[in-house]
Amino acid sequence: MPNRVCVIIPTVENSDELEIVLDGLLTQTYQDLEVVVVGPENDPGREIAERRGVRFIDDEGSSNRADACNVAIRETDSELVFFTDDDVIVPPNWVESLERWFEKSEVSGVGGPNFAPVNESSLWQKAIDVAFCNRFLTAGTNYGRQTKGELEEVEQLPGVNSAYRRVVLSEVGGFDSGAIGAEDVMLDHRIRLAGHRLWSDGSAVIWHRRRDLVRVRKQIRNYGQVRALAGRRYPSLWGWSHNLVSAFPAIVAISIFISFWGAMNGGVSWPEFWNISFEEVPLGPERFAAHLLPTLAILFNAIAWIGASIAPSPSKSVTTILLSSIVSFLLLWDYGIGVLKARWSIITGSPASQIDDRDRG
Repeated sequence: MPNRVCVIIPTVENSDELEIVLDGLLTQTYQDLEVVVVGPENDPGREIAERRGVRFIDDEGSSNRADACNVAIRETDSELVFFTDDDVIVPPNWVESLERWFEKSEVSGVGGPNFAPVNESSLWQKAIDVAFCNRFLTAGTNYGRQTKGELEEVEQLPGVNSAYRRVVLSEVGGFDSGAIGAEDVMLDHRIRLAGHRLWSDGSAVIWHRRRDLVRVRKQIRNYGQVRALAGRRYPSLWGWSHNLVSAFPAIVAISIFISFWGAMNGGVSWPEFWNISFEEVPLGPERFAAHLLPTLAILFNAIAWIGASIAPSPSKSVTTILLSSIVSFLLLWDYGIGVLKARWSIITGSPASQIDDRDRG
């Protein structure tokens, strides 16, 4: 008889952290489960998995996470399918906390929040976690989503902490074949279009290591690009908040130009521009223009700090909240640049050459 639960972990050249993931999954309070790792045939993760008696599935040369997960879905036969990543720390009750909800017929999929492990994170990684959980500046993403009750219906589950009925995955055909990113977003969208419902349990936490700031910025640029491409494939995925975030670089550039114009036309010379008191600019349109950039900067920081202060991240402190506004600014900029890159590739007809988070393949 197949196990009720199968946990699928896609991996690429991350055997050290994979070892920690497997140790957590092999000591779960819920026992009726199979753990499988899917990755390239010669990946060092194979030895780590087999040493622990965990099945390793060859991803058949998949160049992206979506195709690798589809191979693993096809090669397993459990009733429920769980997904996580190879860089997490799994609490001992994780499987049990999600599995219990499938007793409810209306639950087709369920997930939970993911936070950075406080004791293993640098100051900037903690600030990144706080920024990811910001209530106002994350465009509806599920980082750190904490439900008001036991379950809350949602539109999307985080790929690192999600579980589905296999029959539902089979009905919609699994992940979009060849998806180079946003594969979890598109899967959940198709599941909901098929009439099924997705839920979030705020207590089902998984600990997910954050990358350093340079790698996170690259990740978010990639995500902005693939999110725009996903929105092109499924137009109902693209909402007003995505338009606002994607316009962020343009808003910043225009604000700088307007403030510069106001100061220059108010009689301020270029060498004095960075040291002026804007009250020196004569009252009128020029003074309004000169004040635009500092006013928007103050407003942005206020929104970022308030959103971070009420965020559920366990990494919150005075320092990380203050730093999170810098992180939020950079990530909004990078997301917008990624969207612009996708739109330019669409306009010019160039191939959408996008790398996977792990540089897969």
